[in-house]
This record gives sequence, structure tokens and C-alpha cells, in this order.
Amino acid sequence: MTSTVPASLFRTNGSSALQAVFLDMDGTLVDTEGFWWDAEVEVFADLGHRLDEAWRDIVVGGPMTRSAGYLIESTGADITVAELTVLLNEKFERRIERGVPLMPGAERLLAELSRHSIPTALVSASHRRIIDKVLHSLGRDRFALTVAGDEVVRTKPHPEPYLTAAQGVGADPVLCAVIEDTATGVAAAEAAGCRVVAVPSVAPIAASPGRVVVRSLEEVDVPFLRTLITGI
Repeated sequence: MTSTVPASLFRTNGSSALQAVFLDMDGTLVDTEGFWWDAEVEVFADLGHRLDEAWRDIVVGGPMTRSAGYLIESTGADITVAELTVLLNEKFERRIERGVPLMPGAERLLAELSRHSIPTALVSASHRRIIDKVLHSLGRDRFALTVAGDEVVRTKPHPEPYLTAAQGVGADPVLCAVIEDTATGVAAAEAAGCRVVAVPSVAPIAASPGRVVVRSLEEVDVPFLRTLITGI
């Protein structure tokens, strides 16, 4: 976990306003979910196995260990989760070395959050080595804090990553908004008590109390996020 701003700067005693915004990375801010699937397909092809396209919705957005374990079990590949994780990260890194495409509205939203001085954290199931490479495209200075999947004991769908982010910026999770693209990430954010904006990337996500579903980050701005918290 990396932080660039003292958490004490973000404490707002007695306030019911938006205190922080936490964003997922792959599929939410950067268009890389397809990169991960391509890496998985290529690695298993090298191992002599073909992945079923239907498995894509199952592994999307999940922690590396869960996705790797599922694909090993489904294919019967003779490889350990630890070995597969190394291969997948290497394949993915090669795909992002020349930069990654941002999702529509991502650049504008990050700039707006910065202008309004709203504490913003990147919370991803990806490993630190991957996040650090993607930050070259996103802009490291856009985030007060970044939380990687290999820096927490339990990653998404467990709430620990979002609780860690809230603690890191000194915010109440109930007064934080989370933007996620997968059911796994949404489950983690909601379990942490945060308000959620779902921007589905691969699999659909249904709206529910405390959760808003939008088609694109282009529909999200600071007034919209503040309304999630105040209800006004």
C-alpha cells in the first residue's frame, strides 16, 4: 500500500458529506479486462489447454489466486497457483508496457476529483508491480493512496481493501463512494459499507439499494457522487 498524503488531512469531524472516492483499476479506469483474458488464454494455450469463453465472466474482477485456481481446476492444467500467477503477471505486463487505454470519462473524472480536493484512492485486486506500471498512464499524483491485491490479507470480494483505503485516508467508509466494474468489486465495497457506483465492463450488474448502475464514467461527476452520500 502506498500513500502520498497524511490521513489526518482528510478527517472531517461530524460531517455527513462525501469524504473520499475509491476507484477500481482494471475495467473501471483503464480498459484492461480484455488484456487479462488474453493473457490467460495465451498462458493456457502454452500449457496445452483451451479456455472456454464462458469462463471469462467467472474470473473477471476476482483476485489472482481465485481466478488462477478456477482455471487450473477447470482445465486440469499441471501447474500450481503460484506458478500460474507469475506467468499471468508476466504476460499482462508485456501488454501494458506501452501504456494502457483509459476508459471513457476516466481522465475527466480524475481531474475533477483533484480540482475539488476530494481524497481519491485506487483500490485494485491487481498486484503492486502491475499497479505501478499502470500508474504511468493514470498519473500517480492523482491518488492519495493505492491499495494492491497482494498487500492485503483478504482481497476482493472481502471488504478489507476498501476498509484499508478508508483507514488510510482517515475517512468513514459510510461516507465514501466507490466506483467498480465487477460484481466482485461491488460486493467488497458494499461489505465495507460504502456507497457504490457500478460501471459494468464485462458482465451485467443490477441496481439495488445503496448502489447505482451507470453505463460509463462519463455519467459520473462530483455533484453526482456527493448526492450518493447526502441523498439530496
